[in-house]
Amino acid sequence: MSDSIERLYRAVIAARDLDPATSRTARLFQRGPAKMAKKLAEEAVEVVIDALSRKPDAVVRESADLLYNLTVMWAHAGVKPEDVWREMERRERLLGIAEKLPKTPGKLPKTAPDPVVRRRIVALESSLRKRQS
Repeated sequence: MSDSIERLYRAVIAARDLDPATSRTARLFQRGPAKMAKKLAEEAVEVVIDALSRKPDAVVRESADLLYNLTVMWAHAGVKPEDVWREMERRERLLGIAEKLPKTPGKLPKTAPDPVVRRRIVALESSLRKRQS
């Protein structure tokens, strides 16, 4: 998958200076970061709506749009996919791949967990079913 994101990123970089009349990517760059942010947020909301509506095909399509717009934003911000992968690896060392780092530093573990011992991954769907009951 990261290979696909890398290819997408390179394509976005290559397209940013094309003619905005013929390139959606160039048009986004021309319109600036506020328009990029708006498109990114719209796609994220569409993914959520389709997921909650249990429309997996739509989630796939909207997720592709979300990844495209995220990649455009990365390119604008000077962030490369490998920067994000490096951060993901750092987080995995701290908490496991399926955990998000807490916002407050005091909640981080003092030392990284043993790399062989991983936190149990709990599917979000099962948590939602419990809440709906």
